[in-house]
Amino acid sequence: MVVKVYGLPISTATRNVMTTLHEKGVEFELVIVDLKEKCQKRPEFLKLNPIGKVPVYQDEEVTLFESRAINRYIARKYEGQGTPLLGRTPTERAVVEQWMEVEGQYYFPSIWAINYQLYIRKMFWGEGPDLDIVAINEQKLTALLDVYESRLSESKYLAGDFFSLADLSHYGHTEYLMTKSGKSHLINSRPHVAAWWEDISSRSAWQKAKNYGSNPQSAPVTISDAPKKSTTHIGAWPGLTSGGSKMEAHSWGKTPPSISLMTS
Repeated sequence: MVVKVYGLPISTATRNVMTTLHEKGVEFELVIVDLKEKCQKRPEFLKLNPIGKVPVYQDEEVTLFESRAINRYIARKYEGQGTPLLGRTPTERAVVEQWMEVEGQYYFPSIWAINYQLYIRKMFWGEGPDLDIVAINEQKLTALLDVYESRLSESKYLAGDFFSLADLSHYGHTEYLMTKSGKSHLINSRPHVAAWWEDISSRSAWQKAKNYGSNPQSAPVTISDAPKKSTTHIGAWPGLTSGGSKMEAHSWGKTPPSISLMTS
């Protein structure tokens, strides 16, 4: 079966999984989950992920949720192709895991809180930020980025001189910090962190994932033009649809405004 990723192109975790698949050269299909319609909380989706979050990964062997677990699985399953993302020796692998833990335990909670308050709340619900929460987490992130600056003064990437999941796991929310939340100075004021971000954010795999949906003309057909051909109605509920093209073949993935009303 074709590898499927259930998620949303603007979801940071979905983008990270898409990037991992691109780094490994794995074709996949992105199945759009309409978060504004809360399709991730409906019974049909909860069969895929009882936590009710995106992304979900599915292949012929397994259905997985939690993006870091998904990325580790992809890196191991396709270890012999594409970019090595886990390290080649026990020591390298341990250092990769170490920095993935730093990202998950310290970096993500703070940067998520900042992006949620300054960007996501407004985008989804039209609400203003709690600036006290922003200040607390900016202080935490600032201290951690000083640690990153020291580390990256010694090595090109977090786990050493090779790109890995330790770096890749930072993509989604760092992109929003840089472009949506008005906090790019937290990265740019640290020369080694800034150079690291410029390096990893220019990789073609990330660019493909980040720009998914930016060129609808590249698709052979749009959902609104031919819904029965290019859309599969998954689980018999609105808002969860599957584009007919594989990601490696087409860079299109726009969700039209009427997507939650479409059937096929």
